[in-house]
Amino acid sequence: MSKSNYKKIILDEKKIPKKWYNIQADLPTPLHPPLNPATNKPAGPEDLAAIFPMNLIEQEVSRERWIDIPEEVLEKYLIWRPSPLYRADALERYLKTPARIYYKNEGVSPACSHKPNTAVAQAYYNKVAGVKRLTTETGAGQWGSALSYACNLFGLECKVYMVRISYDQKPYRKMLMKVWGADCVASPSNDTNFGRSYLKQHPDTPGSLGIAISEAIEDCVTSKDTKYSLGSVLNHVLMHQTIIGLETQEQLKIAEDKADVVIGCVGGGSNFAGMALPFIKDKIYGDKVNVIGVEPTACPTLTRGPFAYDFGDTAATTPLLPMHTLGHDFVPAPIHAGGLRYHGVAPIISRVLLDKLMEARSVDQVTAYKAGVTFARTEGFVPAPETNHAIAIAIEEAIKAREEGKEKTIVMCWSGNGMLDLTGYEKYFSGKLEEYTMSDEEIQKSLASLKGYPKP
Repeated sequence: MSKSNYKKIILDEKKIPKKWYNIQADLPTPLHPPLNPATNKPAGPEDLAAIFPMNLIEQEVSRERWIDIPEEVLEKYLIWRPSPLYRADALERYLKTPARIYYKNEGVSPACSHKPNTAVAQAYYNKVAGVKRLTTETGAGQWGSALSYACNLFGLECKVYMVRISYDQKPYRKMLMKVWGADCVASPSNDTNFGRSYLKQHPDTPGSLGIAISEAIEDCVTSKDTKYSLGSVLNHVLMHQTIIGLETQEQLKIAEDKADVVIGCVGGGSNFAGMALPFIKDKIYGDKVNVIGVEPTACPTLTRGPFAYDFGDTAATTPLLPMHTLGHDFVPAPIHAGGLRYHGVAPIISRVLLDKLMEARSVDQVTAYKAGVTFARTEGFVPAPETNHAIAIAIEEAIKAREEGKEKTIVMCWSGNGMLDLTGYEKYFSGKLEEYTMSDEEIQKSLASLKGYPKP
């Protein structure tokens, strides 16, 4: 492995990937199909057509290995892509590790995260399908701001249902959505039947992504010229994100280096998949790379949730998805990594874990913020709370390399900038953050909603 002294590796615009990678072509075990909850039989395109345009449904079920990126999407990508790959040499020196640490800086996008990679694609495909308006949910606000940005690029209206606790914690995220012309409301809201009924039963709820998804879908199916857009979990969303890992592989070639460990934080699975899936493809065909997904101990979907069929939303309106889940009634603790509070994980990521092509770890939020502060004080950039989870394990792996006296190359997805999430850092420094770990009792109570569902 090379020890080339690059601080940042910039890929020429002309070498931006022209295709997305679809891992469904290479999975050793095919995905279980989503099910129609009324019949428990595999869901077909007609079951999805009310909420998604047919061009995205075709991508969702495709087994083609490579999907062309439309020229109109590439044109928008070039506003910030290719994103730089940085060598975290100051962090390496601080840790006194022989490991080389690289981070793919997805915080350089206009929305300060990886989310526009799929938001721009989805807005484009909806536009060409004749859609006028998109609805969506958002946790921390990264997805909501990304879709607001993308809709603005393509002249679409956008309505965002933002999880209430994040709506209160992160005022500048909702302001960013407004800057790009979107309408953002706290969820549960009084704008939908489901939101009103949930508020009546739980007036003090912090909200959840499952609730917000329910509201966005209800809005979609009851409104004219409207479709729904999801920022994670689904196959086509993860595929759009693979531009991250594909660029990273080309940048590592420039550095004459090769990844031994690939790390990303996991909520629904989009940024992790975007970085990891191209490397997992290589692992399927014999590479020895170790791929690690990191989630919060407050929402331990991969590490402690069963693999089961479950709804993607609290109102139980979506098809049943085969995934690791904590149950669609799950209402998470109000931790600051709002993007990692979803009850389920992408079926593709669940399948990859079952096939032992990756490992899953969990980190409490105090440990995560400590790692984020260490990163900011060495590398300068302030990471998003979600990204801090990946950094914590990167530091752990680097320390392990030091203790073993072994060189290794660690690559992580730096999924978002934390400049709009400084209230979480304030709570960390004031000692108000808790090392919250979900109890077995809480998990079992949450999983009660799965009773009677078919088993994958």
